[in-house]
Amino acid sequence: MNYIQGMSTAPSSTDQKPPSPSERAARQKEIVAALGRHLPAHALLWNAEDTTPYECDGLTAYRQRPLVVALPETEEQVQAVLRVCHGLEVPVVARGAGTGLSGGAMPHALGVTLSLAKFNRILEVDPVGRTARVQCGVRNLAISEAAAPHNLYYAPDPSSQIACTIGGNVAENSGGVHCLKYGLTVHNVLRVRGFTIEGDPITLGSEALDVPGYDLLAAMIGSEGMLAVALEVTVKLIPSRSSRAASWRASTMCAKPVTRWPQ
Repeated sequence: MNYIQGMSTAPSSTDQKPPSPSERAARQKEIVAALGRHLPAHALLWNAEDTTPYECDGLTAYRQRPLVVALPETEEQVQAVLRVCHGLEVPVVARGAGTGLSGGAMPHALGVTLSLAKFNRILEVDPVGRTARVQCGVRNLAISEAAAPHNLYYAPDPSSQIACTIGGNVAENSGGVHCLKYGLTVHNVLRVRGFTIEGDPITLGSEALDVPGYDLLAAMIGSEGMLAVALEVTVKLIPSRSSRAASWRASTMCAKPVTRWPQ
């Protein structure tokens, strides 16, 4: 990411004057109390020394400490955070690894930063269907590493692939040098599952090559989390170079004419 990303927001207050320190403290106390009913104590950060690491992503020229940082560990906790914040009209910015250079994970001064770094499990690698189903906090490079034993890999390779997460790639529609041949993230993602800003579950796309109706998956990818919070992503895998070379050699050998010795 910037993971997921810079993401969804509730009604904005950017056109209002900055709150006084006492107003900010009161708002912070209200949000922490509401979120504390759904998250364990270690999953909530609000002190300045704890929230400072979240004040920017890779675009360090712009910084803003969030009011609160939430670090959910389950999908139910993510849903609860979104529902609470929507009810309190608190802006939410989702964040992955914070490697983005576009400011997508820039916090809101009176908002909650939703860190999805703990969603880092690879759920399934299907070598036959050439797909991988992963959580949003899985590193880009980790997908290729998991698929390597099957001579497969995930093509989009942003320069920060060793650290950036697939959720952030989805939020920013990340590319890389391979995009010239294999396309951007939007061309290599089959399905995204997550929650809307209201906390309602949503699934876009499918594991099939195409689905009926409007292509909402393509609209979500690159939206910086404004349309939904992605928690699970199904991506395409392609054969590695060594695998393609072996297949080519086998095909050329089979194509050679058979020499028959005279009887």
